[in-house]
Amino acid sequence: MNRRTFRLIIILATLSVFGIVVVQVFWFRQAFNVREVEFDRTAREALAKVAHSILRYNQHTVSSNVSIKKASSNYYVVMVNDVIDEELLKTLLRNELEKRDIRIDFQYIIYDCANNEAVFGNYFVFGKEDIHPTANQIFPKIAGDNYYFGIRFVNKDLALVGEMRFWIFSSAVLLIVISFFAYTSFVVLRQRRLSEIQQDFINNMTHEFKTPLSTISISSEVLKNPKITQSPERLLSYATIIGQEANRLKGQVERVLQMASLENEEIKLKKETIDLHQLITQAAEPFQLSLTEKGGTLQLHLDATRNQISGDKLHITNVLYNLLDNAIKYNHKVPEILITTQNEKDQISFTVKDNGIGISQEHIKRIFDRFYRVPTGNVHDVKGFGLGLNYVRLIVKAHAGTIKVTSEPDQGSSFTIWLPVTSEKLA
Repeated sequence: MNRRTFRLIIILATLSVFGIVVVQVFWFRQAFNVREVEFDRTAREALAKVAHSILRYNQHTVSSNVSIKKASSNYYVVMVNDVIDEELLKTLLRNELEKRDIRIDFQYIIYDCANNEAVFGNYFVFGKEDIHPTANQIFPKIAGDNYYFGIRFVNKDLALVGEMRFWIFSSAVLLIVISFFAYTSFVVLRQRRLSEIQQDFINNMTHEFKTPLSTISISSEVLKNPKITQSPERLLSYATIIGQEANRLKGQVERVLQMASLENEEIKLKKETIDLHQLITQAAEPFQLSLTEKGGTLQLHLDATRNQISGDKLHITNVLYNLLDNAIKYNHKVPEILITTQNEKDQISFTVKDNGIGISQEHIKRIFDRFYRVPTGNVHDVKGFGLGLNYVRLIVKAHAGTIKVTSEPDQGSSFTIWLPVTSEKLA
């Protein structure tokens, strides 16, 4: 399956899941609206029954139409043209609501509109006694000259949602399915990325091993010729080539094995006090000579005033070699490399900047992964296994440092490493 088809499948699957979520939310909302309408109808019936009972208790004529106003989504006002007894109201409200299976805690209050004041209010919890008096200001006053009582259902929306068990269950199942889908997609994408890295590594390894093996094979065929003994210089030359290519293969194998051991075991450092400026100067010297022959430049601007660190000299040198080697290899122009240092609080930073091919933002986050190389298809004009920067990251981390890269395609790259400085003076 090619990359385009794979991406299309992932996109379509994601859109399908998103569509299911939208439909689920829509129907959940619709079901909630239906439940709210049903609650409103049932609550009005209960409140009308309470008003009728109060009028009968006061021996008044019971009107078939009772004025019930809905001031908000959970607050109802019931007009009763008579005095309202608080105990009677509480009992009637509880009984009528329980008959209709409405067991939502509520606040109620009685208003005397003639005196424009609340005469009583309380908070009722089903299954418990009254908790505390209700504050007057939480109920808006209704203009009029009649007695009325107001009731507010506390946490009504939450209670209605709690009654929608089927929808909650189906939403929970959908959430689990989406979670599994997201996890599966992540695993599949990660495995595909690892597969691409593995394939790229195999291609690079094949290329790296094929060249020296071919050279050794050709040289050995030449050495099989009996006449070669008549040309000692030629014999020595081919024998030297075989030795060099064998050492090259050995070095490549050891590099892979070394990275595996560094990943699985804690790196053992032989720390000592190091003059970083001196180390940079020594590491840069062989590169300066080779770049000068090619017309390139390697400049050192070592401006840090505190340049002593505690570290492993060999590993820090290898870090510099890797960064300088990459700056030269990944460059289609005449190389121009600049190494700078400066102090930042209790750290020293050194930056290796080049004018090479640069790295796109898509790949910057992954260049420190083991075996990862920026994809180049079947073109292998730059040798390597994608181990150098991974090694750099491991060594910097082992020295309690940090590394950052800034780069743009065709604009070069800058690798900056921060390491703690030491106050110990060199001998």
